[in-house]
Amino acid sequence: MHGIAAKLQPAERMARLGTESAFEVLARAEALKRRGKDIINLGIGQPDFKTPPHIVEAAAKALRDGHHGYTPAAGIPQVREAVAAYISRQHGVEVAPERILIMPGGKVTMFFAILMFGEPGAEILYPNPGFPIYESVIRFSGATPVPIALLEKTGFAFDAEAVLAQITPRTRLIIVNSPANPTGGVVPRAEIDKLATGLARYPQVAILSDEIYHRLLFDGREHATFFRYPELADRLVVLDGWSKTYAMTGWRLGWSVWPKSLAEQAERLSINCHSCVNASAQWAGIAALEGPQDSVEVMRSAFSERRRIIVDGLNALPGVSCVEPGGAFYAFPNVTGTGKDARALQDLFLNGAGVATIAGTAFGAHGEGYLRFSYANSAANIQEALGRIGRALS
Repeated sequence: MHGIAAKLQPAERMARLGTESAFEVLARAEALKRRGKDIINLGIGQPDFKTPPHIVEAAAKALRDGHHGYTPAAGIPQVREAVAAYISRQHGVEVAPERILIMPGGKVTMFFAILMFGEPGAEILYPNPGFPIYESVIRFSGATPVPIALLEKTGFAFDAEAVLAQITPRTRLIIVNSPANPTGGVVPRAEIDKLATGLARYPQVAILSDEIYHRLLFDGREHATFFRYPELADRLVVLDGWSKTYAMTGWRLGWSVWPKSLAEQAERLSINCHSCVNASAQWAGIAALEGPQDSVEVMRSAFSERRRIIVDGLNALPGVSCVEPGGAFYAFPNVTGTGKDARALQDLFLNGAGVATIAGTAFGAHGEGYLRFSYANSAANIQEALGRIGRALS
């Protein structure tokens, strides 16, 4: 006799939780590879460089030295102090280590910040097209996502006055990401200044500034960090970390800076969620921040060269145009001239040309008509991919 079939009923909020399409495309690309198809991956957003050896050695030494146990939930004191010193060097701002929490990657910071402020009846402003987890977690929290439209004509930067005009009495949080995923857009300091000034009228609104790509800027552009506005310190959460700057995506290591009033609550979320971050990875993080920084410039310089190759190559394709990204390692070309929608082109390029890209709609409704290309791949592979795409479009 067979048992009664299970009729499980997950919580309603699970139906509101989205995903990150880059990992879905990566899985499809890997499946095609296993079947013998040659795939060039311009979809996944991670550096193609290896973690510098001195960082790897620091983790190995930590393991040899016996750092095998739990650490404080907020991070070992030495790594919090190293982050504080880094922020002082990089941004010219003093931040107390007690406001710094070490996280298992950047996503945890955005998850915690959105859950802190998101609930039914609340509104959260977020960039669109933008990192898909913003909108996903806003919906999961029960809050209403309010898109900040990022437009090609402004280089995918926002207009501060337009953002301020979207604030209502229900607005609890604004998410800013510059340099940005998926567009590579960089918000000019003038717009950040206007937003910071305008927020004085809305003391109930917190800011989550995702600055994970702050070291990857091109053509002499300046990073306009929200750390430079002391009047916002009591409502500012900054997301940053090691993954993009030091090619440490798989280490799952990030940091966040919280207002004094929220740091304890963020630590309590850490205790409930993940206990603490991997001990040896934290010692590697110290070595990354305090050790030689030449690898960062080597990687940034390589990305700058590849950016020129991919932008020129995309603009030479029929029906495609691409504005020059100012930072990160993404190009976000307009593909409306091909006569196909973004998802159809994503599938055509993957299955027909052997090139993995991500449809702009994976990053929000305003991404229709665009594709994201990651140029965190070799110049030779980028050129080969462009050739394949050109033949597919012909």
